Amino acid sequence: MKKKLSGSSAQGRRVEKSVKHIPDSQIDFSDIPEATDAELKRMRRVGRPASGMAKQLIAIRLSPKLLSQLRRMAAKQGKPYQSLIHELLAKAAAKAA
Repeated sequence: MKKKLSGSSAQGRRVEKSVKHIPDSQIDFSDIPEATDAELKRMRRVGRPASGMAKQLIAIRLSPKLLSQLRRMAAKQGKPYQSLIHELLAKAAAKAA
């Protein structure tokens, strides 16, 4: 499997320069079948839903040992480790307030 190149990497920038941009008007979509009404009804939006309570992305440094422990705890509870960290921080902040 070929690795996807990032536009921010040196190799990715070189590849981007060598790729010729084609306007949408010149793309041939004739070999793509039209979606039926049934297919359109089954389609759903992917990605994060728009909500008024968006979380803010931050970066924190954790020791590998602690991160491993948090990931194991989250796996036992069947949830993403970031959600577990959020819950633990929210409980600690409420307790400290």
